[in-house]
Amino acid sequence: MHRYAAVLATAASALAALLLSPTAAAEMIGGNPGPQYNYVCPHADGQGPMDCYFDAVEHLYTMCRNVKSIEILTYGYEESLEGVNDAKYESCVEKQKQNMAKPYQAALKEARNAKPVSEGLRGLHELWVAALARLRWNRGESDADYKTRVASAYDEFHDRIGRIRTLVAELKDKASPIASARAASARKAEKAPARKAAPAKNATAHDKTPQS
Repeated sequence: MHRYAAVLATAASALAALLLSPTAAAEMIGGNPGPQYNYVCPHADGQGPMDCYFDAVEHLYTMCRNVKSIEILTYGYEESLEGVNDAKYESCVEKQKQNMAKPYQAALKEARNAKPVSEGLRGLHELWVAALARLRWNRGESDADYKTRVASAYDEFHDRIGRIRTLVAELKDKASPIASARAASARKAEKAPARKAAPAKNATAHDKTPQS
């Protein structure tokens, strides 16, 4: 038993050393472990291109919102608009637009055969870009109004994403084997010629018997 326990302990130590070794450690990209898309859509790890894009819309907006919030806390609303004090926010916007390019194009590729979905994705992207530009404080805006305004972008994102998901679900339902069979049956029924009325039956032998 002692020898068996020693073997188990040695194996456990070897496994721990392997997991903690530099070669086995998760690759760090953009400050986050794992592949690059984890930085862009960390809550959609391993999911499809469209799910990654939807997650990136909210996640990357939040990152720039946090940067702008730090600038406001550091310099105040008025001075946060000045060039030098506004620089980190501007840099964040440009960086996240670059980070968004790949998942956005991947989502469009996934929806290439569904025009309504593609149009929905383009509309969502335009909304996201506009929301990033509106993270700056507007002169004369109260603290409460500013915070409410920048937070309302999430509701807009969720609404657009929900509509796109509904479109995708509807298209998948139409493309299902049962729906396809029903559609084919309906088309066949439309193309089939109208059935002619059956001719009247000949008179029976009793009818042909002359009357006395």
